Amino acid sequence: MTAPSFFDAIGGEPTFRRLVARFYEGVAEDPLLRPMYPEQDLGPAADRLTLFLMQYWGGPNTYSSTRGHPRLRMRHAPFKVDPASRDAWLKHMRDAVDSLELPPEQHDELWNYLERAAYFMVNSME
Repeated sequence: MTAPSFFDAIGGEPTFRRLVARFYEGVAEDPLLRPMYPEQDLGPAADRLTLFLMQYWGGPNTYSSTRGHPRLRMRHAPFKVDPASRDAWLKHMRDAVDSLELPPEQHDELWNYLERAAYFMVNSME
């Protein structure tokens, strides 16, 4: 018997939807991050992030089948992602991850990935 994917182990789609909903609650009120989302409604951005994270962690490949390869740096290139915006993103994502109340090992695995990804996205030191 194979071990469940991380996606399944933490509760599947409902867990990722809660994570992303909580994250975007913070983004919606953040004066630094909110302008980076040109759409009036954050729903489409939330859906994209949810689908990406679910696929990354072993869930359905809906993200790639509808949007192609993630190409994260390329998709974020039009936006100035500096250390201040990275830190704001991490603040809201930390709150979201903590809100899931996952067991420590799963919490740390998820958080470590998100933290590395945030640092990787920085494209401006201005």
